[in-house]
Amino acid sequence: MNVAFIPARGGSKRIPRKNVKPFCGKPMISWAIAAAKEAGVFDAVIVSTDDEEIASVATANGAEAPFRRPADLANDHAATLPVIDHAIRWFEQNRSKIALACCIYATAPFLKPEFLNSGLNVMRSRPDAEFAFSVTSYSFPIFRSLKCNPDGTVSMFWPEHQLTRSQDLPEAWHDAGQFYWGKPESFAKSGIFSTRAYPVILPRYLVQDIDTMEDWETAERMFEALKNRSAV
Repeated sequence: MNVAFIPARGGSKRIPRKNVKPFCGKPMISWAIAAAKEAGVFDAVIVSTDDEEIASVATANGAEAPFRRPADLANDHAATLPVIDHAIRWFEQNRSKIALACCIYATAPFLKPEFLNSGLNVMRSRPDAEFAFSVTSYSFPIFRSLKCNPDGTVSMFWPEHQLTRSQDLPEAWHDAGQFYWGKPESFAKSGIFSTRAYPVILPRYLVQDIDTMEDWETAERMFEALKNRSAV
């Protein structure tokens, strides 16, 4: 079985009730659930939550929320991998063995089913793969990045590249924060980037981190713009 797990706790601080807050007309989590179901590659879509309202919204939108996450995995310091490992173990103890698991973030309204399929293809085509996850490129060369110093001045993180042309610098990528395919046992390990992980490359216009209200407003504008262009 291939199973999607969507972690969605109730205690978000910077954007209260973020996972069920209306985003472009629907609860935020409903967009991730819809993408998982439309991908057609999952035998189950499971939401891991500690919150009854989130569970209710999840089930109303076609997912399952068959257990409540324990308190020690629902606080501000709980990391994603232990949350998914807990959900995998619950599923395998109560349902059946899992071939591949996919963590999908609840705040991923730009997630497209075709990229979930691409991640599955990576896992199937590379026997050594422990993870395949969404990445996108930085819009500016990170080797020309600056830091603000305590005295108010700025300096370069990599001053040796002060005169290097942008086109001569290597391209850099970052986690797009949408999904992570992995072998069940891989989620029990300490990290994704220290394992055999492969990228699924997303275009930048489909990536927006949503941690603050400014992020949220930016994401809504991006989403509406894509919708108006018939791209959503």
